[in-house]
Parts: sequence; structure tokens; C-alpha cells
Amino acid sequence: MQIAVSARHGHLHPETQARIREKVEKLRRYFDRLTAIQVTVDLEHRETPDVEVCISAEHTSDFVATASGELMAALDRVLHKVEQQLRRHKEKVTGHRATGLKRLGGSLEDQAP
Repeated sequence: MQIAVSARHGHLHPETQARIREKVEKLRRYFDRLTAIQVTVDLEHRETPDVEVCISAEHTSDFVATASGELMAALDRVLHKVEQQLRRHKEKVTGHRATGLKRLGGSLEDQAP
């Protein structure tokens, strides 16, 4: 999984980039087929920067979320939004399977006429 942290209209301190990477790496526990994560921090308004997270995953379209405010608080809000998107997508993907006989509590002999 590739993680890219970039800034518009300014520069981020390397320690801040490391903290962002550390938080973003935790998204893998919600959906394991992530291929790339792009975090963009827009520092045009220094007091309320905009944070955007774009996630690419296998066999699906990209997941995107944005928030503004204090940098780490905005990052937490964005991560929460993306977590919800990933959870919903994973439920859709894994929820399409039919319930097996083992889960229904029967066997093939019980089902036969």
C-alpha cells in the first residue's frame, strides 16, 4: 500500500507528515484491499486548513472525503468519514453471499422430500 502526504500552498513539517501516515495506516483494518492513499492538506487558510483523503482500492471506485478545521481534528473527521465508506463497501461486498445450510441448522438429508 502506497501512502502519499502532500501539501498545497505551504509545507508540512516531517513530524506532522509522520503522524498523518501513522493515522492513515490504520485504515487497512477496515478493508484490506487498499492499494494507495493520497492525503492532501490545503494550507491556503493557515488557521483552518482543508484535508482531503483519496483512497484507491482493488475492484472498486475511489473513496474520497474532505474536512476543514484545525489540522489534526480535520484529519480525524476525514478518517471517520472514510472509515464509514469503507465499512459500507465491505458490507456490500461480503453481504452478497447466500446463507449456507450449516448456518441454517439443517443438512441435505433434512431438506430432501
